[in-house]
Amino acid sequence: MAYASGKYAIALCDRCGFEYKLSELREEWNGLKTCRDCFDPKHPQLEPLPHVSDPEALYKPRPNNDLEIGEGVVYTNDSNTNSSMTADPIGSKILGYEMTGSVGEVTITV
Repeated sequence: MAYASGKYAIALCDRCGFEYKLSELREEWNGLKTCRDCFDPKHPQLEPLPHVSDPEALYKPRPNNDLEIGEGVVYTNDSNTNSSMTADPIGSKILGYEMTGSVGEVTITV
């Protein structure tokens, strides 16, 4: 649809009410047609940035899973007890077993 150019058209400012040429009026963000003196640009706080959440979890974390001395459990097949697998804390004596070790070789005798 074609519109007329309106070079002689007169309009009223929606703020101050004075007469101006229609081509001199500017449209605000809220739809008002205002003159140059009354023009009020949209405040940036009326269009806040999209909310971006802070990530809390790490992608593929690598925590230290090494056990300190005295932490952990050693499982043994001890025929002297009722269960097939017994758990003894590391650092306690495991009766009936002797263990010796060196770099590259471990020997367990019963």
